Amino acid sequence: MADKVEAVTYDQALGWLRDHQFDVLEAPGVSNRVFLKKYNVSAAIQRDEDGGIRLFAKPGYLVGSEIARLVDKGYQKFLKTTKKEIPATADHLKAIHNFSEELKEATGSISLYNEGLGTVSDRYMYDRVEDRDEPKSVRPVRPWEKKSGNKQ
Repeated sequence: MADKVEAVTYDQALGWLRDHQFDVLEAPGVSNRVFLKKYNVSAAIQRDEDGGIRLFAKPGYLVGSEIARLVDKGYQKFLKTTKKEIPATADHLKAIHNFSEELKEATGSISLYNEGLGTVSDRYMYDRVEDRDEPKSVRPVRPWEKKSGNKQ
């Protein structure tokens, strides 16, 4: 096992990414920032002030022309953009996972064990009852909690 991790420069990472069939697109109007695309997944990296790499946009599946966020609702993962939310399939998750692992290899980032097991979501929304964590005094009244004014 290696004791020391060598820092990868921005230019070295771009070379590795191009050599491994990533589409590298210059960000319009911004220097030293590129969008990466492979497996219909996209992310953005930029050169930091030391010549290293900084992740600008996390990897996400492309839905239309937008990078979707991965949201886990406990029973299902979803791909969410500003306009729509669709259920994530096993193929979507595998593409995001493969892209993320290759990007980590290119940039010299650490690959964590739990991330190696599968795809990690951006948000976790397990509790499907909204406002449950709010104090009772500010929670909205649920339909089943309303008192009936109609007596029979």
